[in-house]
Amino acid sequence: MMTTSAFEILGPIMVGPSSSHTAGALRIALVARSLAPKGLRNVEFSLYNSFSHTYRGHGSDRALVAGMLGLAPDDARVRDSFALARKAGLKFSFVEAGDDAGRHPNTVRIVMRSDSGEEISLVGESVGGGRIRIGAINGVRVEISGDYPTLFVTHLDRPGVLASLTGALSASSSNIATMRTYRERRGGSAHTVFELDDGIDPDLLSGLSAAPNVVSARVVDIPGSSHVSPETHLRLGFNDGAELLALCRRGRTSIGGAMRRREEELESHEDVDARMAHVLEVMRDETTGPIERPERSLGGLIGGQARSLLDRGEELAGGLLGTTLTKAAAYAMATLERSATMGVIVAAPTAGSAGVVPGAVLAVSESLGSTDEEVRRALWNACAIGAVVARNASVAGAEGGCQAEVGSAAAMAASAVAELMGATPEVCLSAASTAIANLLGLVCDPVRGLVEYPCQNRNAIGVANALVAAQLALSGVLDPLPFDEVVAAMKSVGDALPQSLRETALGGLAATASARTATSRCASCGLCG
Repeated sequence: MMTTSAFEILGPIMVGPSSSHTAGALRIALVARSLAPKGLRNVEFSLYNSFSHTYRGHGSDRALVAGMLGLAPDDARVRDSFALARKAGLKFSFVEAGDDAGRHPNTVRIVMRSDSGEEISLVGESVGGGRIRIGAINGVRVEISGDYPTLFVTHLDRPGVLASLTGALSASSSNIATMRTYRERRGGSAHTVFELDDGIDPDLLSGLSAAPNVVSARVVDIPGSSHVSPETHLRLGFNDGAELLALCRRGRTSIGGAMRRREEELESHEDVDARMAHVLEVMRDETTGPIERPERSLGGLIGGQARSLLDRGEELAGGLLGTTLTKAAAYAMATLERSATMGVIVAAPTAGSAGVVPGAVLAVSESLGSTDEEVRRALWNACAIGAVVARNASVAGAEGGCQAEVGSAAAMAASAVAELMGATPEVCLSAASTAIANLLGLVCDPVRGLVEYPCQNRNAIGVANALVAAQLALSGVLDPLPFDEVVAAMKSVGDALPQSLRETALGGLAATASARTATSRCASCGLCG
């Protein structure tokens, strides 16, 4: 059953500009840091596919170094990580490994070397929205996504070693969910990956590390993971739109209400309302701060457009967008400006589409005079829609194009706005279906590999699409296709897109002559100096 937390859909709270290429890259490096040899002095990052083509524009390089320093995804010092690493005496280098169809679109291989010559390597994949997966450790193929607490044990290939390891786990009352052993050669080194049902006791780890024939025992902790097994049965869980509707009917609740109760069941130790209140707080800041204080983006292509839109709003809104949509579009554009300066935002569900949900929900809620509780319920609704899309299709531009990012965000926003205005769960899902259908096939073609243009404008379009889809559904103009079939169609279209149109900056607008020579200075408004 799907165990994705709501705060991995509206989240992580992170430094921009890209959830997969910045937050995801940083999280991979955090895992690498946890496995690093003592006396770490040198790190080499080999970047593949989309990572290889866009890592500078997306800030992946700074994020990877920041992760090796132990910085969190929302630490404003991420943008200064190179200087911090040099101050700490950590050497680093980047290898553009190019395209490899056999690897995930966002793949990095990290090789860590100590001053004594010890070397440890890790291959990580950023799968969208800041979520990651570890594909190899020290050349051993693994598949670690954080669903279970995980141990990686390096040991000698000797008779009885596995028995002693499993015996130690049994003695500590640790139940093994999965176990995989790989050996380099008979009688040589071997590696065993244990996924456990429960947490890992520090005494167990130290005991294993000191055991005969054991070289090392390390915990592989995936940042942002819930450590809830996909085998877990959630009483309030769901995997798709049909199951979500059934859950709402049984509980006689809205989509937002159902998602909140599911999160309470999933994260029983967390104050989920306080966490969502913090998400709302960051969203309000990211949508208004750049309007009040415009700042040019790191790539120089955007900065000040959100304020320009609002400044002309009174003059133009009456005959064009109207007050609410003008504000919603400005809020969405402001969020991308904040992200493009490596400021702190909420990925929703990604950084590249982060403006759509807050832009739509906050602008509409301000027009309605909604309470904070009502706004939070709408955000819970958005989480439910995003979770279904993430499970059954993708929210990553490198996997499914911009339809997977802005399209998914528009679906989340359309459903959330519909609930904010009192719609039933069925009407909310219809709004989400229409929003996805309207952007089906939208490609991801960031100019110069930056999450700036056309990303900012597409967030504004995503907001407009969401509000149109919501109003259609609320007016009784329901989408004729079930939400789950629309999501499946989006996945099939995304799978069919060539790699050049999936966040590699090799096709679409990014491949035009003007884009290849695009100035690093935005010339649209002059507000940023």
